[in-house]
Amino acid sequence: MINLNGFIFRLPKEVKFLIGAFLVVLSVGYFTGLIFVNDTTENHPQGIQENYLGNEEDLEAEVMKFKKPEREMLTIIHTHILSMSVIFFLLGGLVSITKSNKKLKKALMIEPLLSVLLTFGGIYLMWTGLHWMRYVVVVSGILMTTSFVISVLLVFSQLFRK
Repeated sequence: MINLNGFIFRLPKEVKFLIGAFLVVLSVGYFTGLIFVNDTTENHPQGIQENYLGNEEDLEAEVMKFKKPEREMLTIIHTHILSMSVIFFLLGGLVSITKSNKKLKKALMIEPLLSVLLTFGGIYLMWTGLHWMRYVVVVSGILMTTSFVISVLLVFSQLFRK
């Protein structure tokens, strides 16, 4: 059995710099996405629902939004699940080589993948009429972001340690 626990310390310096640069760029992209989510939904369950289902009945709405067509929904769900699964697979691989508690590492490697399914599956189910899924989307999005931040900090904290 291969023991990856602490393998990050044995990586060559140039690989550590590559990983560090990757984490910085990945974090910029991730948090830019969160800024976009905040801009379109105000990070609120009702805002999430309005972003995908529209708000045409609210005559006092500042910005009029319309229900997204099925083709657009499928594109959003498809691209986000594929891209975020790759992001969290790579990040999980980096977490696996840190020197950390096995249960913590397992949680950080699996939870965000489950949250990706719950977040984007929840968005689709909400769009189909299960409006209560907006709460699942909020909770799973928070868990996914928390896992992302902890994972990046964990890897970064060990990256250049002797």
